[in-house]
Amino acid sequence: MFLTRLGYGIIYFLDLIYEILKATFDVAFNGIMRQNIDPVVVEIETVLERPVSQTILANSISLTPGTLSVDLDSENNIIKVAAISPRSKEDIIPFEPYIKKMLE
Repeated sequence: MFLTRLGYGIIYFLDLIYEILKATFDVAFNGIMRQNIDPVVVEIETVLERPVSQTILANSISLTPGTLSVDLDSENNIIKVAAISPRSKEDIIPFEPYIKKMLE
């Protein structure tokens, strides 16, 4: 059980680094060079139940360039996210399944 959770933790960390790099290039190319900025605030419903899991997800969102976690409603499992351009839920929180398998 512990090794499985540790494995998902490693996968989460590697995926987080990949998403940070991908978002950095996306913000630099689309946001700065093309001036393609259309800020939005979206509410994302998460499947994570534990507050610590939701907090890690919200912090991971804030680490990726172009997105910022504005509010976390732990009771309703909703995270408000400000993004510099409209994105799908899968683009904003691609690492949610790894956090779920790692901590819940």
